[in-house]
Amino acid sequence: MDPQIQKLYGERTRVRVCGLCIEGDRILLVNHAGLREGDFWAPPGGGVDFGESSTEALAREFVEETGLRVDVGEFLFVCELVAPPLHAVELFFSVTAVGGTLAAGSDPESGDIHAIRAVKFHAFSDLANLPSGTLHGIFSKLPEKAQISSLRGYFRL
Repeated sequence: MDPQIQKLYGERTRVRVCGLCIEGDRILLVNHAGLREGDFWAPPGGGVDFGESSTEALAREFVEETGLRVDVGEFLFVCELVAPPLHAVELFFSVTAVGGTLAAGSDPESGDIHAIRAVKFHAFSDLANLPSGTLHGIFSKLPEKAQISSLRGYFRL
């Protein structure tokens, strides 16, 4: 893990919001740098700022990371990661893209780190071909990755 990432996010509980933007048989994922060696593909999202609603935070994060404006839909599930030094509680929502242009954005929280390597709509059928450990852990809870929007409840990674 990048030392600056550990300094920013380590040793504290962080509330995050994540959006499942699914178009047909594809899901939008962001490739994050600094969290582990190599690629790490996850649904777009990020931290909720003090005084900001979860839905406001998610809409902001989508613009920052992907260039897309979204309507935030239904709350789906919560995922908790406890992997010291990281502890994140992630609230997942469905989202629909309503404007903007898809492009790799930035993560203002991470300062000088180029935390966003790429953004891409991945076909669900291609996710199984990604190297082990490169997908967000929530995908490991599914027999078929395309079922992600049907998840409900609490999941601990």
